[in-house]
Amino acid sequence: MRRYMVTYAWQLLKKELGLYQFATDIIVMIRVCKMFRQGLRGFREYQIIESAHWKHPIFSFWDKKMQSRVTFDTMDFIAEEGHFPPKAIQIMQKKPSWRTEDEIQAVCNILQVLDSYRNYAEPLQLLLAKVMRFERFGRRRVIIKKGQKGNSFYFIYLGTVAITNDEDGSSAFLDPHPKLLQKGSCFGETDILHASLRRSTIVCMEETEFLVVDREDFFANKLDQEVQKDAQYRFEFFRKMDLFASWSDEKLWQLVNMSKIERFSYGQLISKDFGESSFIMFISKGSCEVLRLLDLGASPSYHRWVWQHLELIDDRPLKTHLREYSPMERFKEFQIKSYPLQDFSSLKLLHLKKAWGLQGTSFSRKIGTSGDTLPKMLGPKIQSRPVQSIKCAMINTKFGELPKEAAVGAYMKVHTVEQGEILGLHQAFLPEGECDTRPLILMSLGNELIRIRKEIFYELIDNDDEMIKKLLKLNIAFPSDEDMCQKFLQENSWNIFRKDLLRLLVEPRQSPPFPPIRPKKKEIYNPKSVVLDLCSINKTTKPRYPIFMAPQKYLPPLRIVQAIKAPRYKIQELLPQYKSAGVLI
Repeated sequence: MRRYMVTYAWQLLKKELGLYQFATDIIVMIRVCKMFRQGLRGFREYQIIESAHWKHPIFSFWDKKMQSRVTFDTMDFIAEEGHFPPKAIQIMQKKPSWRTEDEIQAVCNILQVLDSYRNYAEPLQLLLAKVMRFERFGRRRVIIKKGQKGNSFYFIYLGTVAITNDEDGSSAFLDPHPKLLQKGSCFGETDILHASLRRSTIVCMEETEFLVVDREDFFANKLDQEVQKDAQYRFEFFRKMDLFASWSDEKLWQLVNMSKIERFSYGQLISKDFGESSFIMFISKGSCEVLRLLDLGASPSYHRWVWQHLELIDDRPLKTHLREYSPMERFKEFQIKSYPLQDFSSLKLLHLKKAWGLQGTSFSRKIGTSGDTLPKMLGPKIQSRPVQSIKCAMINTKFGELPKEAAVGAYMKVHTVEQGEILGLHQAFLPEGECDTRPLILMSLGNELIRIRKEIFYELIDNDDEMIKKLLKLNIAFPSDEDMCQKFLQENSWNIFRKDLLRLLVEPRQSPPFPPIRPKKKEIYNPKSVVLDLCSINKTTKPRYPIFMAPQKYLPPLRIVQAIKAPRYKIQELLPQYKSAGVLI
């Protein structure tokens, strides 16, 4: 009986254990499903990133103004390189009214990496950070479809999108050169303001992250008022220009609505080639420079200049270099080289005896031989003209051979664009044969400009003869590459002469007998990196400093230099009055 009860109890316990195990499996499955759902949401909204090991992830400091300790957790804004930080995504998941001022300011600081966002005024930047939401879409996802009503506008934080004219965006993947927008760009602002239909289709070329502003939040938080202030500023700028003096306010507002303000800091690149840009730029504040990447090896002046200085590489006296051989001497040298290897010294001595006998001179005098006189043995080893052999790699140019290291380029300033001037229209109405097709770079000196697409501007000035006459007067003739090369060489020669003269006149400071040993600092920029040294062109040692290369259109990269250090005469030979260092006679 007891044995039967034990067996029954064991079976019952086994059933209960099975039930318990079954319940445990259900709970585990529920937790797994919950984690899976959270994971899917994470992949949709932000990338799950493994936290890196930080020695001090949290730090704090004492705020004297607030009289309290401020703590900052660096792990809150850790993200995979290039992706939007997870902490900022959590802030954007909140409703705009629930976001605190500190959270809005934190998001605003993160978005400063976007050029299009930074172009807005500071009050509008804070309002945009308040209403933005985060979205991520995969490749081939259509963001905007042509013909639909605009309800949102987008900032690209990561990835690339293409602009097409079809509805599904498939032509972007077939076109070898599609119109692309990348990180920092924005689109859809004009459509959301005027509730107009989309004029193009936007499709993702890869996985792309967006910051989206919806139409409802845009007007609910009064962003349209701030945008209207910027539009009024652009209208007043255009109205003051003589170019648009004859336009009505209605037509000028059409130009304003299609334009956009962009701000650039000092030294920031505006356009790699503004001649091929699809925009017209009006400089509203500040100034900018037009630069030209000059290939010095393609200039005959540079070719002559290099070889003239390489002849001085053996440091011969000044008179030797200034002397030029006459045509008769060159012909004699050619004749000598063309003869076979024979001894003509007896013929030469016989000829000299006869000549001196006629002049009444004695043969016992010493004969001073030089490089121009006939030597004892004539052959390939004898040269009447000293030649310096330069052993280095050569390249062939249309002007002859040139050392490979001397094939460099330089950026030259072509023109300075001031406030009120226009770029992009200087050759718009010239014949194709007269247009300057050279790539010209636009570099900011700290300026603000207003952009508008060329096709939109051409539609506005269509059949406006008065406007076309004004635009024809804006044609700017830029100097040729040869003129800029000669200017570069003149400036380079003057700078080298000035340094040599200062080094000669200024007595060097006496260094202490035992100068202190100072550790060398690791520098990112080395002045030798942008100087071409022709004096060491024969040396086989490789430089230990980086070399800057600039890409060229349809051509290999070109080394960039700011100066050329070439073999030259000693300044005491050029200016005998400067006899010694520190002494001026």
